[in-house]
Amino acid sequence: MVAIVDSGSTKSDWVILDDFKKIFLKTETIGFNPNFINKELIVPEIEKNTSLTTVKNSIKRIYFYGSGCGVQQNCDTIVEELGKVFTNAEIIVREDLMAAAYAAYQDKPAIVCIMGTGSNSCYFNGENIKIKLPSLGFLMGDEGSGSAIGKQLVRRFFMQKLPADLHQEFEEIYHLTIDEALKNMYHTTRPNAYLADFNKFVVERKDHPYFQKMVFEEMLNFFDYQVLPYEESKEAEINFIGSIAYYYEDILRSAAAELNLNVGQIVQKPIESLVNYHIKYIL
Repeated sequence: MVAIVDSGSTKSDWVILDDFKKIFLKTETIGFNPNFINKELIVPEIEKNTSLTTVKNSIKRIYFYGSGCGVQQNCDTIVEELGKVFTNAEIIVREDLMAAAYAAYQDKPAIVCIMGTGSNSCYFNGENIKIKLPSLGFLMGDEGSGSAIGKQLVRRFFMQKLPADLHQEFEEIYHLTIDEALKNMYHTTRPNAYLADFNKFVVERKDHPYFQKMVFEEMLNFFDYQVLPYEESKEAEINFIGSIAYYYEDILRSAAAELNLNVGQIVQKPIESLVNYHIKYIL
């Protein structure tokens, strides 16, 4: 059996293929971004999933694509922790951008962007990815992401920048205090996922003129920092992977049009396309 895993900061999608390259199992765990999760939690979280533990000894190879895995030390952490559960498996760890490139591949070179809890970008020519820009994480980067939009919302709420109707609705739903917000942002293991959770409030009201403008500006910010530095950006198609790109597709495309950029496909959950790429090109 072979496992293919697409792991973000919030959740991981697992697909197990049998020896005939047919899907045997689909399941989920929390996200295993080594920059945020305590590595000692990885094994217990996997072992909570009885579907995985049932087949763990039959899995011979794992292709793990994860946010935070652009650094060798983090890749080594994932290999070490997964190896404690899947003792018979060869474990191959790559960064999430490679999964996005594979999932979005349409037989032609393209700029590929991740826009979920975090954000990132690369250029993929069909064989190799070119990463021109570093991933600075949610404190300094992740423009256009769920954590960036959530941060904008929470900040504007506390600084009393929201229109009265939105301020009142937010207050009534969350009853959020400064102490609670700071605790979750500075004293928990997944602060980026915490901030990204507030996107539900924005998505449900995304037609509100205030949020239209706020999200539009954040999308322009993303293109400015993570797409325009690529010399290919003016000609190549720009494809997106992730729930934030999917939920705000209309605003994203409007921002791209203002910059004369060509947005191609937007895929909410890349796991199926990622599996198909492996079956066609890798396995």
